[in-house]
Amino acid sequence: MADSEVLLRRAPSRSSWQRARKARSHLLLSRRGRRRFGVLTRGELRRLRRRLLRAQALGGDWKLGVTAGTHVAEKCKVRSRSGSTPGTGSTPGTGSTPSNLSSPRRQPTPRRQPTPRRQPTPRPQSSPRPQRAHNFPPLPTNVTQAVRNLGSGRVLLVLPAEEDFIFSGICRVTCIYGQLQIFGHIIKQGQPAQDVFSAYTHSFLSIRAMLYPEPEKSEKEVRKEIRALLKPHMKLDDRHWVIHYFTPLASVVLLEQLKSPAVDFMSSYKCASYVFRQEHYPVRVNAEFITLRTIGLRRQRKRAGIFLSDSAHCALEELVSVSCDGCPVILLCGACDAGKSTFSRILINQLLNSLPGVDYLECDPGQTEFTPPGCIALLNITEPLLGPPYTHPRKPQRMVYYGKMTCQNDYENYIEIVKYVFRDYKRESPLIINTMGWVKDDGLLLLVDLVRLLSPNYVIQLYSPRGPTMPSLTSEYVELTDGLYTKSKIRKRRGFEIEEFGDSLDFTEEEKDSGPVPVFPGHKLMLVYSEFPCSKNEKNRAKYNKIFRDLAVLGYLSQLMPPVPGQLGPLHSLTPYQVPFNAVAVRITHADVAPAHILYAINANWVGLCRILEDMKGYTRGPILLAQTPICDCLGFGICRGIDMEQRMYHIITPLPPEELKAVNCLLIGSISIPHCIIKNQPGLEGTIPYITTAYNFKLPGASEKIGEREFEHASQGYRFYRRKK
Repeated sequence: MADSEVLLRRAPSRSSWQRARKARSHLLLSRRGRRRFGVLTRGELRRLRRRLLRAQALGGDWKLGVTAGTHVAEKCKVRSRSGSTPGTGSTPGTGSTPSNLSSPRRQPTPRRQPTPRRQPTPRPQSSPRPQRAHNFPPLPTNVTQAVRNLGSGRVLLVLPAEEDFIFSGICRVTCIYGQLQIFGHIIKQGQPAQDVFSAYTHSFLSIRAMLYPEPEKSEKEVRKEIRALLKPHMKLDDRHWVIHYFTPLASVVLLEQLKSPAVDFMSSYKCASYVFRQEHYPVRVNAEFITLRTIGLRRQRKRAGIFLSDSAHCALEELVSVSCDGCPVILLCGACDAGKSTFSRILINQLLNSLPGVDYLECDPGQTEFTPPGCIALLNITEPLLGPPYTHPRKPQRMVYYGKMTCQNDYENYIEIVKYVFRDYKRESPLIINTMGWVKDDGLLLLVDLVRLLSPNYVIQLYSPRGPTMPSLTSEYVELTDGLYTKSKIRKRRGFEIEEFGDSLDFTEEEKDSGPVPVFPGHKLMLVYSEFPCSKNEKNRAKYNKIFRDLAVLGYLSQLMPPVPGQLGPLHSLTPYQVPFNAVAVRITHADVAPAHILYAINANWVGLCRILEDMKGYTRGPILLAQTPICDCLGFGICRGIDMEQRMYHIITPLPPEELKAVNCLLIGSISIPHCIIKNQPGLEGTIPYITTAYNFKLPGASEKIGEREFEHASQGYRFYRRKK
């Protein structure tokens, strides 16, 4: 309307666009004023096409020629073509008729050619989004970051300062220029690429462009430096594209498609094929979705990412500060699904930004972080954790195979195993202790025992509105509360007499000289409100935990694949190790099994490869059965795929190297089972699948106890329910 007022002041006659507006049909176009006829914005052009289609639905076909406004449709269509492809021969403001259109009437010729519109001045460099050049289209309204497909499974991302790119999928991230933060870990330019796993089973990760010190260089020098850093990675046109969309303090990120034997192995099974990539399409598909899909990524909304509360930020800041000056012991506690594992991963990643390593004590056998389920282990972590637990298995310093997901009705053995593993802690790095989510009744009393046993300097108690409430584990509360195996004996120094654990604790020389028995010095409690998204609840928690345990076992078995990506083979195609009966002792940890049926329990089962102090050389025949479960080191795990009764041999598949297998002299079998997809989805099998049968004999000793209540898989997935026959 402003342009029209200027034209009216220039001459009393009506302009060309006013005459055309009067001549057009009001059914097709509204009375809204235009800047200049023939020069339409993208939104106006979209609304014009929508009105033309509405007019077509009412009875007129503008492609075949309409009574009014034909030149408008043709001109808009020609303009859209000329705007998308430069140099096609069509100039703005000039009407032309395509070859596939026919018009019955002669097009009206305006008296005066419209004056070409003055090009707008480009925005200054400090603006958040610069003006587009002729070679690069502007970003769509629903796209916040600039992405470009480089080919060969690579995508380039220009991330403005303090902005997040939340995604799902797996990729290899390289910071070419700037500084990034992923899951608390900082990646600077020049550092090696990191493998990032933003799986669908957990909250999605985000790549955040961090603020870095502004270089004391001119804009020309900064662009020259960026071009030099980009030259080994991309072509000239791609480097021009980066310079075009680069803003001050932005970061340039290279995302590459990630292919590894572990990912290929897990994705080959139906039970884990959806974990890293889902094939369903969103409602709206744009250019950004198509570009990211070439490397297996998909951009997600902000609410699907991980957000930290103010209390979590304060706790992390204080813990990182004290860990840089010493080696504190940090114990994490809270109810189930309160975010203990997520908080521990972020804390480990932030500590690794300034420390060479962090120690980690796993006290939750049900949902382990670095080992298969059913273990209590001590590990030294030196690399960042950029994914769920099943994506970063680690070799522990000391590990004991507990064999069960919970310690109910076996508290004393659980405490003894924790004491055995904790002895290996050398206090050379900060220690993070993860505890179980059982915080009611005996679980709370057992947690009090752990606090007294491990003597942490900090207790991080996470709570959320969706979980059960538990009392605050302050030093005063622990001092006045009796545990399962400890009593609240108040001393002058406000410590505790822990006669049961006196031999296992490691105290300073001053504490040893101050009293006849070790004392509990107290701790600082930090309450952290958890805002981590979680899809678990009381109804589906058991189902989710079963899936996570199966994925942890698959992640461990992926080490059986060769390090070089290639054609995957089924597990039954691997050559097993032959172990004589008289070389190893056997023990079932979770149940009492008759000696005549021990081999039935071992066959096609998950076994822990352990080392005990006894020597097995004196035994000539086997199998050798242990009377009680030993507390011993576990070196690894395997699958007993068969038993040769003629040669008296176990056939075991394991990723452990032969030099470590020489020390194995004990096999422990617990309640951890092999994922059913491994047995059922083996390629190349015909007929009956081995070890799968419905003709179960319930008359065997020990077979009728609770066997009818077990549900192996959900019926919606096509698996059967094994129920007791009446």
